[in-house]
Amino acid sequence: MRAARIFAVLMAALVAVAACAGPAQQGGGAAGGAMPKPSGKQLAFLTGGTAGTYYPYGGAIANIWSQSDIGVNVTVEASGASVENVRLLSENKADLALVQNDIADYAANGTEMFKAKQQVLGIAIMYPEVIQLVARADAGINTVQDLKGKRVGVGAPGSGNEANARQILTVANIKYSDLAQASQLSYAEMAAAMKDRRLDAMFVTAGVPNSAIQDIASGQAVKMVPVTGDFAKSVKDKYSFFADATIPGGVYQGVSAETKTIAVQATLVARTDLEENVVYWLTKTLFDKQPQIATAHAKGKELARANALAGMSIALHPGAKRYYDEVGVKKP
Repeated sequence: MRAARIFAVLMAALVAVAACAGPAQQGGGAAGGAMPKPSGKQLAFLTGGTAGTYYPYGGAIANIWSQSDIGVNVTVEASGASVENVRLLSENKADLALVQNDIADYAANGTEMFKAKQQVLGIAIMYPEVIQLVARADAGINTVQDLKGKRVGVGAPGSGNEANARQILTVANIKYSDLAQASQLSYAEMAAAMKDRRLDAMFVTAGVPNSAIQDIASGQAVKMVPVTGDFAKSVKDKYSFFADATIPGGVYQGVSAETKTIAVQATLVARTDLEENVVYWLTKTLFDKQPQIATAHAKGKELARANALAGMSIALHPGAKRYYDEVGVKKP
């Protein structure tokens, strides 16, 4: 009887200890336990040119990440944008980057400008990147086909902007050699050339509004050239990552009517060997702090957890996947 009572007391004590301990954690934060926060992790975040949207938007996000209590310090770096960003990630020269979803798809599959598969994984879709073809009002350019024989800025060499310009021109049966001049320049350089009347038009793949176009429109009359109708359908049929988009009227000085066009998606990506817990907390903080990001930069208003995987054609980073699994977000 005494032995039975002692056994019962011991069993009760063991049950109490087990209850207090909770479920066992495996692998320092794997499934079944809390994901530990990083500690003093330094991260390099590639964006784009200083006159584009990536650089200031990336800066706003990096500041919020760094000021949160998740144990990271994120430094933003200007770059040649999408294509260069992917290559630098694959070479472990950075940790995070903003890239277009079409460029990410090429990279993951080793197609287009990538001769081999690149080491890149997805974190989140950020916002639509709209194809904005801006022309001087007196240049006689009303359609993409009118670019033949004109001086056109297509974007920095190796950039996603340049790839989109080339794709659209290809569908219009226009080669660079059919242009009076095909200038491979940054946004800031293209804007300066437009203002000096050294270019007739330029392609910009970016969020709306774009500061380079705003700068041009503030000093001269411009028009936004539509990419619409049967031509837009042909572009989308050939390149499935494009979708319809609209540039609202009044966004750029002197352009009161809306402009129908197409768009790709800005995407946050990471190098493949970035630690799972780091990416988990970056992803969680990105959406937990979305109101603060929206206050810091206008594009933050378009960041939505429900849309985070819409257009994500590449594999997710395990840290991001863990977060989406927790909150029930799935690919459409």
